[in-house]
Amino acid sequence: MKSSLLSRRQVLSLLPLAAAPTLALADSKPVEWVVGYAPGGGSDTVARMLAEAMGKSMGQSFIVTNKPGAGSNIAADYVAKARDPEHTVFTADSAVIAANPFLYSKLAYNAEKDFAPVGTIARFPLVLVVNPNAQPKNLKEFMAWVRSDPKGMGYGSPGTGSPHHLATELFRQQTGLNLTHVPYRGAAPAIADVIGGQLPFMFVDTSSGGSFITSGKVRAIGVANAGRLATMPDIPTLAEQGLPGFEASAWQALVAPAGIGAATVKTLNKHLVDALNSTEVRARMQVLGIEPLPGTPDELARFAAAERTRWGRVVREANIRLD
Repeated sequence: MKSSLLSRRQVLSLLPLAAAPTLALADSKPVEWVVGYAPGGGSDTVARMLAEAMGKSMGQSFIVTNKPGAGSNIAADYVAKARDPEHTVFTADSAVIAANPFLYSKLAYNAEKDFAPVGTIARFPLVLVVNPNAQPKNLKEFMAWVRSDPKGMGYGSPGTGSPHHLATELFRQQTGLNLTHVPYRGAAPAIADVIGGQLPFMFVDTSSGGSFITSGKVRAIGVANAGRLATMPDIPTLAEQGLPGFEASAWQALVAPAGIGAATVKTLNKHLVDALNSTEVRARMQVLGIEPLPGTPDELARFAAAERTRWGRVVREANIRLD
């Protein structure tokens, strides 16, 4: 017996293309939105914000389910094996899509085959910061400062394999600096040690570290972005300071189990893009230090493939393993 959703598609296929409206899913069953992190964090906040906005525009209820642990691998495995692909979506971040396939020798899911791209969600720009009493004020002075330490300088991150860690490894590989990784359990304690002077520097994302930059508790050396950030226009990019092409960020995308239908993906993408372009959502994301990143499923597929290639190379060269 065919599902009601498939029957609805058959009906729509008989309508003239120009007259076919964008519809919510063809039943009242809630869509489960899976997040691989605990409630209350940035990923959870963004998911709930978008679930609310999309639910209103689609006339469809979304229920956020948190499945934290193992670098989002628990959540990813859960979604990959979902019994109802038409009613399951997942906030897949740069770890799940681009890094974990190289950080772990074996995963229960295949990042390339088990997920259908719906659309990009947001980017969390990364900024290189030091203690405000440290010597360097720009990239040139920073490079000289690090090289002045014959033993090599330590840097912090929220954890091994995090986007912040991988960004600094890419930075090390491109600059040839002698650096030692000091992993923390989360961004907050690492930033606290930079503020306190116990840790020389780190890359922070604008969501967790933006307020410390604007308040002067840490000094920003440069942004790991193609262009300057609208929220921090006075901070130059690392590229314009002599590190051409250097870009790194944490990012999120919406995916679904591979068994989802093309029509459902189209509907979800339309309402996701509408939500990300709405004044309310963009204003709330700006407060959180997050850049909305609306895009098509095809754009997400190309972006994900490029990110896997780039970060896979970084992980292999640095020999980073999480198992």
